[in-house]
Amino acid sequence: MMVAEAPAKTTIGFREFVALTAATMATQALAVDAMLPALPIILEALHVADPNFGQWIVISYMTGLSFGQLFWGIMSDRFGRRRILLTGLSLYVIAAFLCTLAGDFEMLLVWRFVHGLAAASTVVVRSAVRDLYSGRQMARVMSLTFVVFIMVPIIAPSVGQAILLIAPWRFIFALCGIFAGSVAIWLAVRLPETLHPEYRMTLTRAHIATAVRLVLRNRTSLFYTLAVTLMFGALIAYVGTVSQVFIECFHRPALMPSMFALCAILMGIAAYGNSRIVEVVGMRRISHAALLTFITVAVLHGMVAAMGLEQIWTFVVFQSLTMATFSLCVSNFGAMAMEPVGSVAGVAASLQGFTSTFFGALIGGFIGRQFNGTTVPLAAGTAVCGALALVCVLAAEHGRLFAPHQPSKDPALLLH
Repeated sequence: MMVAEAPAKTTIGFREFVALTAATMATQALAVDAMLPALPIILEALHVADPNFGQWIVISYMTGLSFGQLFWGIMSDRFGRRRILLTGLSLYVIAAFLCTLAGDFEMLLVWRFVHGLAAASTVVVRSAVRDLYSGRQMARVMSLTFVVFIMVPIIAPSVGQAILLIAPWRFIFALCGIFAGSVAIWLAVRLPETLHPEYRMTLTRAHIATAVRLVLRNRTSLFYTLAVTLMFGALIAYVGTVSQVFIECFHRPALMPSMFALCAILMGIAAYGNSRIVEVVGMRRISHAALLTFITVAVLHGMVAAMGLEQIWTFVVFQSLTMATFSLCVSNFGAMAMEPVGSVAGVAASLQGFTSTFFGALIGGFIGRQFNGTTVPLAAGTAVCGALALVCVLAAEHGRLFAPHQPSKDPALLLH
């Protein structure tokens, strides 16, 4: 029997663990969402003429975030979750303040890439969750984490907008550093090591290769990771273009933070609802129904936009429903991808995090580059991502949806 089937002895309570996990993950989102209102101002200040280049401030960060996950997760399987998290958050603070000093657009992109590399260390939180929980209970923890985590997109754009009223855009990066520093102190004081001593992996090429092979050869883990990747592509496209949508499509940029927050609130409500029912209803029934709804809503949104009927209220309604179903899909898909590979959770989190973030950023960037002054590319790209995610889910489930899951032995235990 796996040690990770039940919570390990720890000095931190369940609620505090969820809150700390969410706060650690929120450092990733804060670095993106707080600056959304500032993208046009940053481009103007750094003498960049093309408004589409604002997306590169997001994409450079996301690229660093994706590559960094390949490193931090594997290191955590050797040196433990706590040490790696503290190291990564410390580097995050340094990178955030270096962004405040960037003298031109190119240097800002460089430091944003480094910022993303450091923020990638927070992927280790997923390994810590898997160390302590499994199955539907793990899905509940991840859903509750997502509820707290989603508060950042709700308030971050408004915080960024407020900072711009009283200070230069560089102070937004300083805020990121201060927040991450506070989380690092909390983590240092309260979080014990969650990795069981017998699961510490020797970092030889053979051990890492074996762990990677086990992760990639697991059908459930692989295809649910690809499904998460496609869903994140749709999310990144939305985050990268939402500022342009409100500026160029609706000519109401001041409404962007509040409308963005509304979408995020529905994501949080959906995640909380998932945490309440997932242990009874099951991850597959919830996430498969949500994915079908996601596709339907995106297709309807694309039809409305293509017919020239898009207005602010239709965009907000469709995008809110899309993000709510996204929340139900991703929190469960992520848990199902991690479930079969708990004994090499660090390697698994690294590979899954890299794949979903890097290729999700590429997909989102491609959709974003198609922006033509309407919401058609975003809606159409979202629908395509959902349809391809459905193909991946069918591949993971041998062509069946809603089927109850029969747990199988973790193949990674062969390493130990």
